[in-house]
Amino acid sequence: MTLPRMTLPHWARSWEAMLAAALVAELAILGLISPAFLNVENLLFSTSDFAHVIIAAIGLTMVIITGGIDISGVSVMGLASIVLGLAFVAGVPIGLAAVLALLTGAGAGAFNGVVVSRTDVNPLVITLATLFLFAGIATGLPTLLDVLGFKAYGAGGFEAYQYEGITGLPKSFTRLGTGSIGWVPVPLIITVAVALMGGWLLARTRFGRFLYFIGVSADVARYSGVPVRRTLVAVYAFNGFCAAIAGLVLTAYFTSARSDLGSEALLNIITAVVLGGTSIQGGSGSVLGTFLAGLVLGYLRQGLLALGITSDVVPVIIGGLLVGSVSLKIGSAALARNRANRAAYEAGQRAVAAVPPTTP
Repeated sequence: MTLPRMTLPHWARSWEAMLAAALVAELAILGLISPAFLNVENLLFSTSDFAHVIIAAIGLTMVIITGGIDISGVSVMGLASIVLGLAFVAGVPIGLAAVLALLTGAGAGAFNGVVVSRTDVNPLVITLATLFLFAGIATGLPTLLDVLGFKAYGAGGFEAYQYEGITGLPKSFTRLGTGSIGWVPVPLIITVAVALMGGWLLARTRFGRFLYFIGVSADVARYSGVPVRRTLVAVYAFNGFCAAIAGLVLTAYFTSARSDLGSEALLNIITAVVLGGTSIQGGSGSVLGTFLAGLVLGYLRQGLLALGITSDVVPVIIGGLLVGSVSLKIGSAALARNRANRAAYEAGQRAVAAVPPTTP
């Protein structure tokens, strides 16, 4: 008598379920090492330190699903930040300045999308170029305006700006990075809102289906009537929009507009996307996976720093995690193909055995 095999539900065998289990295990281990780490209020407020990574990773997830990539988002963060600061110094109301910064981010992303969709150049090469282009614009814009005679700095003068950024932003804006509603910090609320928007776009709209189609095969999608160029421009613009949101959250968190905000986040952003289960070859991925992976990475980084591991070693560990996650995804995909081939072979053998022999 053979006992029936117990199989887990499909959702329990998903990559997102594995990430959720890893997050719980990570928090439990860190809590055993340092019980203060498991304080609920501390866990919630610590997300403010890495909320910008998850926000930017959500936009990048949708780009990578199409089979592309955009590494210029970290420069868009600084560009959006400095546009906000300069507009505020020029007398623009802070709400309108934030809108201008978001439009700048979306425009920068759309520029990437136009170039990617209309050339055969690898998106990595294109966005590497715009990474330096946007960073250069963000760095040089205040200096250029100062040379032209415009006041491009705060009350501390241009020299103070070069070291401290544009300060004096109103509390109504800085609350986006430092405020909370009860125990829930505002940056976490913004992150969840962006994740819900990205998840809805992927799962509930034709736009989301188009992204998956393009990731599987852009040529097949084009012949099937998918507006490939327009979709690529839109998804890169959305990525720039998310990067601009991340830049504004960082600006509010540090209460200062700087051109270099977010410049160190590229490795963490890419790792969150890949660890979240998005295929670097395109065609698969989810916002939920990226969100959970961002939490895993954020708490891992904070836990390592709390244990006394220096900030120079943490990127090495995160880089190793990136390599390991890619290897695990490749290995699991190969294992799934082998299982499918074996199941097909066994089904063929059973079909042959079921055919009655022919009599001469």
